[in-house]
Amino acid sequence: MLNPLRKAASYLTSLTRRELFRRTGMISLPALASGTATFAADAADGLRAGPDIYKSIGIRPLINCRGTLTVVGGSLILPEVRAAMDSAAQHFVQIDEMMEAIGKRLAELTGAEWGMVSAGCAAALAHATAACVAGGNPDLHVRIPNLAGFAKDEVIIPLHSRNVYDAAIRSVGVRIIEVGTPQELENAIGPKTAMIYIFAGPRADSGPLPFETITKIANGRSIPIVVDAAAEMLTVPNVHLQRGATLVAYSGGKALRGPQSAGMLLGRKDLIKAAWVHSAPHHGNGRMMKFGKEEAMGMLMAVEMWMKRDHPAEMKQWIGWMNNIAARVSQVDGVTAMVREARGLSNHSPGLSIRWDPNKLGITGEEVSGILYTTEPRIALAGGGFGGARNAASNGSETGISISAFMMSPGEDKITADRIYEVLSTKRPPRQISRPAQPAADLSGRWDVQIQYAAGAGTQVLHLKQTGNQVVGTHQGEFLSRDISGSIDGENIRLASVVTEAHGDALSFQFSGKVQGDRISGTLDMGEYLSATWSAARHNFEA
Repeated sequence: MLNPLRKAASYLTSLTRRELFRRTGMISLPALASGTATFAADAADGLRAGPDIYKSIGIRPLINCRGTLTVVGGSLILPEVRAAMDSAAQHFVQIDEMMEAIGKRLAELTGAEWGMVSAGCAAALAHATAACVAGGNPDLHVRIPNLAGFAKDEVIIPLHSRNVYDAAIRSVGVRIIEVGTPQELENAIGPKTAMIYIFAGPRADSGPLPFETITKIANGRSIPIVVDAAAEMLTVPNVHLQRGATLVAYSGGKALRGPQSAGMLLGRKDLIKAAWVHSAPHHGNGRMMKFGKEEAMGMLMAVEMWMKRDHPAEMKQWIGWMNNIAARVSQVDGVTAMVREARGLSNHSPGLSIRWDPNKLGITGEEVSGILYTTEPRIALAGGGFGGARNAASNGSETGISISAFMMSPGEDKITADRIYEVLSTKRPPRQISRPAQPAADLSGRWDVQIQYAAGAGTQVLHLKQTGNQVVGTHQGEFLSRDISGSIDGENIRLASVVTEAHGDALSFQFSGKVQGDRISGTLDMGEYLSATWSAARHNFEA
């Protein structure tokens, strides 16, 4: 049953959850606000359980063609998981005893030495880090994240594994040491090294410091290795533990279809028992990552069901859905559709790429995504995602959209196919390529920016150089500097800057506004961090 999942080599070409996150983009507050009509009539009587629970408080549910992204709810938990959570909610239990039993059962199911449930994969990473730093010592545990005087307070992360999720590791208070080569890794390991973190996926298996090289060096120095496999398929026996990892963390609310607020840590028994010491209900830093008996038993049931699920049949069904959509939309003249096979362990799902010439159909992938997301039925796509031109699939003169299959429900393939066909087959006039208007000002120079957030304000600086309608320059934030580019069309300005995940941070800022003399004002789209307003004044060097 699980043989297809044991082919670890296939995951070298997979999409990691980081890459999926980056490619699909995040839905910003302006997008939600501008495109979402509330269900005022449905919400008049307040929350009601049942199929319209979200509509009862004025929220529009959606068809998930994006995958297991947390921002759209992760996955739908299995009926058996719901039943286990309901049963667990009706009784009291001693939590330490429950986790001891769960640890033993997870070991039996997965072949790992031991296991534990956490409040999501990020919490599992934080508890694993605390275990490697402080062991099971409560005197040290209660001092986290103040690690002054700790014997071990350093975590090594290869450059290929820096990402937004390593904030969970940094929350323990450790000092991060980046390495990019085997020699750098050898030199970085010392008496204060607590562990090495690896973000599972293709990037960790290529380049100058691949997975096997890390494990060979680390295991030779008795350094624990913690693997983040949040979005991956669970393999039995576990591929990462077999390759030399010490601990591996998974999300419950993705492929396993367990509780969205649950995660799992598998691996070496002593470290997992120590990780449990750092988890709620025990006090200290980990108390804020509390989960309930309901999530714990639901997570265990998700793993139980993983061993029983007919994975080949699921894959066949998903591919069938993609073929159904492809057949329908290909009936539109000029539209091509290609089914993508599932590859690797991360986000293991077939998908569908739909492409066309925007000049012929009079519409872009970005525009199609926007229509599908803001009308009924509401459909969220995996690519060409609503939220900006940066998310539109494109290749030369082509544009397109993308669909991920494995979080769709039966019948939604027909709904999605019919809606995409309807949008693409609508007759539209030829696209008019408009030229930008004469710039109302020359933006070259320094601009002092004031940003008003949901709470509080910040001061940043833009150094801009304008050539015609094009603008480039530097965006200096509170701590990080990055390139910025965009355009000016008359008095209308659009500028965008991005901070990559090179050091565990990722920020995407899109400034929109109007220039009036030496002042600019408008709105700021901060991607997953929602929106703000901004104003800028040209810097007066003589002041």
